[in-house]
Amino acid sequence: MTDPAGLLHGQPYEQVERDGVHYLLLGTAHVSRESVEAVRDAIGSGQFDAVAVELDPQRLQALTDADSLARLDLVEVIRSGRTAMFAANLALAGYQRRLAEQLGIEPGAELKRAVLEARARELPVHLIDRDVGLTFRRASASLGWWGRAKLGGGLLTSLFVNEEVSGEQIEKLKQGDMLEASFEEFASDSPEIYETVIAERDRYMAARLRQLRQDTNLDGEVRVLAVVGAGHLRGLAAHLREDREPAAAVRADLESIAEKSSIPWFTLGLAAFVVGGFAWGFWQGGLDVGADLLLQWVLATGILGAIGCTIAGGHPLSILVAFLASPITPLHPALASGTLSALTEAWIRKPTYADFLALRDDVQSVRGWWRNRVARVLLNFFLTSLGTAIGVWTGGLRMLGRLFG
Repeated sequence: MTDPAGLLHGQPYEQVERDGVHYLLLGTAHVSRESVEAVRDAIGSGQFDAVAVELDPQRLQALTDADSLARLDLVEVIRSGRTAMFAANLALAGYQRRLAEQLGIEPGAELKRAVLEARARELPVHLIDRDVGLTFRRASASLGWWGRAKLGGGLLTSLFVNEEVSGEQIEKLKQGDMLEASFEEFASDSPEIYETVIAERDRYMAARLRQLRQDTNLDGEVRVLAVVGAGHLRGLAAHLREDREPAAAVRADLESIAEKSSIPWFTLGLAAFVVGGFAWGFWQGGLDVGADLLLQWVLATGILGAIGCTIAGGHPLSILVAFLASPITPLHPALASGTLSALTEAWIRKPTYADFLALRDDVQSVRGWWRNRVARVLLNFFLTSLGTAIGVWTGGLRMLGRLFG
């Protein structure tokens, strides 16, 4: 391969030879027109047999298919427990939208250009990044309860804000990683987040690159252009040169999620407390005390869950479901009030194609969240769940006070 420096418009790069494959790792900034030009010229040079890109199928679809959200089955998202994941992706999309408006360039434009240029020249395209949902789940699993609460709260807050992106975040994008910059607002002090979002993905993408020889079915020397954020360049090159563990084993390890205990101790403990409290009340105080405890629990959890649903603009039937489900939410995750009321809302006020198309615009304003049916279902889920959680806490304190006061 000839010296590529003249093609790359001053962008950083690394070259690695391994197993008969010559890799040119092109480090880009996700908000740089120079990076877009470097990608265009490098692929147009005709020096490469394949192109690898720091994307996963989901992020590529978001970049190249503006209508992808409109084909989403929201009810299935809620049923499968992916509501929080959908909200996280929506937060990332909103962050990218603010960047585009502020800087006048689509974040990740150079990655999109790499895919389109390679397809136009009929070159194999390999998406080497780990699925963004998997990265988020591993990041969440690496944190404790408080860390997950901060992460979820930060994501939820970012759904509502429409402020300018900070200079520090823009600098990180110039260094080249969208996920790191978008997590920076609420995870800057977390080494666990850094490990999952940056370091793990360096190893993962190096393993994917090592597998390209078998994926391409090309004989002889294979020349691969890998377009990645500049922040990954050094770590990716080091792993590509030095890692000796089989690539498939590395991927399997980095795609796994630590299994939770098969015994739901927290749910069982909470259920035991609630049921035991009622039983103690009936046993010690008779029918009057037991019935009063039960009524206070139903009112505390049901009313606060219903209030959360009401604030979210829920349909009267959704509010009723929230009221009925909240008292039994602690007994089983499948009976969670937020899930049941959101499903009811999505069923009664089924989001339209236009709601999905307008979603990215509507979530940029507070009023838009209540106007858009997709966004309102999300609000229903989160605010009903929050109201129920406060109700469980309040009802539990009242029960303790009544039993031991």
